[in-house]
Amino acid sequence: MKPRRTPNQERVLTTLKSLKRFISAQDLYLKLRATDQGMGLATVYRALDTLKREGQVQMRTLLTGESIYSSLQQDEHHMTCLECGQSFPLEDCPVHHLEDALQQSHKFKIYYHTLEFFGVCEQCTDSEVLADSSCQEVRGGS
Repeated sequence: MKPRRTPNQERVLTTLKSLKRFISAQDLYLKLRATDQGMGLATVYRALDTLKREGQVQMRTLLTGESIYSSLQQDEHHMTCLECGQSFPLEDCPVHHLEDALQQSHKFKIYYHTLEFFGVCEQCTDSEVLADSSCQEVRGGS
């Protein structure tokens, strides 16, 4: 049975589906206002929360603590650099088999999952190595 949604929830979901990318609640609010579909920011957050609980919207939390939202398209997997904040998507799902097993063993309906690895990207690692070697040269090291 299709869940009954408010007109505001439908507008939020339709807008997210048209974007095909993650967006913050604040940016979604501004986008809705710009298209004369304005609603309050609190209403946008409530709609996103309801749609998330239905499994229609997925949420990622950035390093800054900001949440971003997308219509449910596929599971998301990323590597995020702790230095520059850049996020790199992973093409393959390394835990899909685990999701299937958990659904069966725990009788739990999984809507989506996220997997995020945190570390330092190659560019930032190279910058660190250069900075370290520069410091050693200044100090008279090898």
